[in-house]
Amino acid sequence: MGRALSVVILTKNSAAYLDEVLQSAAFADEVLVVDGGSRDDTLAIAERHGVRIESQAPWRGFGHQKQHAIDLATHDWVFVLDSDEVITQELREEILSTLQNPQATGYLVPRLNYFFGKPIRYGGLYPDATIRLFDRTKGHFTPDEVHEKVVVNGPVASLHHPMRHYAYEYVAQFIDKQNRYAQARGKPNRLKALLNPWWTFFRMYVLKLGFLDGWEGFVIARLYGQYTFWKYIVRKSV
Repeated sequence: MGRALSVVILTKNSAAYLDEVLQSAAFADEVLVVDGGSRDDTLAIAERHGVRIESQAPWRGFGHQKQHAIDLATHDWVFVLDSDEVITQELREEILSTLQNPQATGYLVPRLNYFFGKPIRYGGLYPDATIRLFDRTKGHFTPDEVHEKVVVNGPVASLHHPMRHYAYEYVAQFIDKQNRYAQARGKPNRLKALLNPWWTFFRMYVLKLGFLDGWEGFVIARLYGQYTFWKYIVRKSV
């Protein structure tokens, strides 16, 4: 018999993909949704799936919000899933097999990012692996407002099958989200604002072979270059 698992999902106006996300997590011993004050159909969808629902509002930033969520989980082994990510059947089987006899404290999980309806495999955006499966008694989230990460006390291994991440469906969605990220972590630096955007584009499109993703690869590299510019010209919002 394997270790019991809690899948933890943060939500806030997350109705778009939540049906598919919750269906993919249904194999877990517990599915915990921690909502940050949704005003759309998020809570109705979660209730329809019969998952455990808790509230944490107002929003405290991703690091604090995720740490609070894993503190609420019933089981020590947790898988932290974003509300636009789907656990594939192959990944589900790998998770269950791993939990039969865990050999590490935390496990890196790759993500296959979908931009504008297309899976993106180049530009440095794959495997995009982060620790998602871990023993919460030996790990925690950093308190960063954005780009938080899991730190574990013990060995880290890797799973091989990726989850599916619906990153952005259209350009305006990317611009809006990255603008909010830039305001959350803004560190004004005029020199970096001039130089780093060009390097970001060149690294993603040429060095990381983004051109192999076709037109989408060019658009993505261009947008990330623009985001790099934003984060060095705006001041952090209070």
